[in-house]
Amino acid sequence: MAAPLQRHNRLVTLTRQVLEERGFRGFVPFSLLATQRLPLDGGIYVVIRASDAAPTFLAASTAGWRKGVNPAVSMEQLAAKWIDEAEVLYIGKADSGTAAGHGLRGRLRQYARHGLGGTSHHGGRLIWQLQDAAALLVAWKPAPDPRGEENAMLAEFETLHYALPFANLRH
Repeated sequence: MAAPLQRHNRLVTLTRQVLEERGFRGFVPFSLLATQRLPLDGGIYVVIRASDAAPTFLAASTAGWRKGVNPAVSMEQLAAKWIDEAEVLYIGKADSGTAAGHGLRGRLRQYARHGLGGTSHHGGRLIWQLQDAAALLVAWKPAPDPRGEENAMLAEFETLHYALPFANLRH
């Protein structure tokens, strides 16, 4: 597992600049994912929020119901998951492969469709209860071991914030 990046003996939070230094690309809103040349490779991706303003949570989710289950959680649960100082709201992975939904292209497009009422990407669903979800940015990085890199980034985030990112519900 990779240790958190340190500069001058201090842990460095996962900001857009740090992510860019680590090879993440894109940083586009979900609405523009369909127009992007997304990699077919497996890899990891993040959803970030550039605003420092307090979030506004929605009681209802724009995401599609999966197996009859409402994707929305209570306002209290949303508030409890929120981490004020974190830009990264979600860390995910995309397995490689040729099947629909595999690779960064397929997985990110599934995630975007989920926010519009689709049902194929239930992970990270808390994103769709943020009023400014349309302004959130998605970045990606191809990786030979998506699961390992996702786990390392989640562990790094937990070291920094003592919790998982807002929309990550489990490790």
